[in-house]
Amino acid sequence: MAELAFPDSPLTDGVVALRPWEPRDLEFVVQSCQDPEVSRYSPVIPFPYVEADARGWFEIQDPGRLAGDSLDFAVSEAATGRPLGAIGLHKVDHRLLTAETGYWLAREARGQGYMTRAVRLLAGWVFDGLLFARLELRTDPENVASQRIAERCGFRKEGHVRSNMLVLHSGQRRDSFVYGLLPGELKP
Repeated sequence: MAELAFPDSPLTDGVVALRPWEPRDLEFVVQSCQDPEVSRYSPVIPFPYVEADARGWFEIQDPGRLAGDSLDFAVSEAATGRPLGAIGLHKVDHRLLTAETGYWLAREARGQGYMTRAVRLLAGWVFDGLLFARLELRTDPENVASQRIAERCGFRKEGHVRSNMLVLHSGQRRDSFVYGLLPGELKP
């Protein structure tokens, strides 16, 4: 498949920026992912979370990008580069021009609009830069904050999929809500 490259110019709105993860961000990821709220809604984030988990995640990012399967960004403050959370593209299908996004924020960054800004930046680039035809998002039915972010950005709730997620650290099966966004639907 086609390699996924980071945008030529940084994705930023002056408040947040999406940038590649750097080795200096490792401790931030370790600390942030120890928050049980992060792993509660992400089936792939282990709990408890340790440094080896973060190192493993950092190590798989470049192979996923080079294979064209995924692309992970740090959501950071535009002015300082200080990381706030994560957003990425996954399940990228270059033939259908579709991808799925997922995200999380550190506890101290929540409720300030950072992720809404990050989702808008990523979606705009997916449609205008990559020329994709669809961006999908799946949320746990209990993750109301994530659902509100999706709706503020223009995603439409398209369905309730039963027992489609396996939470790796607990072995529990969970439902998800599916949201979709098409070109021209992104809300400013």
